[in-house]
Amino acid sequence: MTYNTILFNKRDGVTTITLNRPDSYNAFNNEMGVEFLSALQEVSNDEECRVVILTGQGKSFSSGQDLKEVDGSNIKLSEILHHRYNPIIKAMREMPKPIICKLNGIAAGAGCSLVLACDYIVANDKSALAEVFINIGLVLDSGSTYFLPRLIGTNRAFELATTGRKVSAQEAVEWGMINKCVPIESLDDEVAKMARYYANAPTKAIALMKQMINDSTNQTLDQVLEAEALGQEIAGFSKDYEEGVNAFKEKRKPNFVGS
Repeated sequence: MTYNTILFNKRDGVTTITLNRPDSYNAFNNEMGVEFLSALQEVSNDEECRVVILTGQGKSFSSGQDLKEVDGSNIKLSEILHHRYNPIIKAMREMPKPIICKLNGIAAGAGCSLVLACDYIVANDKSALAEVFINIGLVLDSGSTYFLPRLIGTNRAFELATTGRKVSAQEAVEWGMINKCVPIESLDDEVAKMARYYANAPTKAIALMKQMINDSTNQTLDQVLEAEALGQEIAGFSKDYEEGVNAFKEKRKPNFVGS
């Protein structure tokens, strides 16, 4: 598929998706929503892809919804969520491979939700996150009321939701919202290092663990224990398990193939 509003690059098991509307701070319009969801679906079904990098073109990650698209229109906001953002968030969380967020600037509104939906988040030290919905009289959407309380607790989630204040990348690390904050000049190298790690990791086991972690937030201990047993049964028949055991016995580094 040819994309107009995103950049799509595949190399050595790593697929990079770049939101590409820099003049609009990578705000989502209908075209970008359709293209981004299509890209996620393409990556999810691509057996050669082992890890995804998500970032934004220019100085911003994403400012969320392009308000010019909805201002003065008869479009129901709930319809945009049902047809655009909700499928995107579900596709990200259900993708059977890790998504690394390369946070290269401000992520606001639904853009902040996209960041939180990623599996591993690396930000430069000039980046920030902001749940700005309150500034225009709206509520959090695109999964933020799911992710925030689980990451930082209900009190801090309430604070960010109702004040709309920016959270710096360093503060986001301290709160547990993101994984790492690095100097702006080190962002590319740090993300590349993590991408190489996941591109050579046992992808099937990671996919199983991602699903188990997702499900565990709504499960009892008994359900979690059963899910772990089932996941271990599946992983135990993988090529990567066989390779991992052989590498351990032979005292060498395993060469995982992702299946």
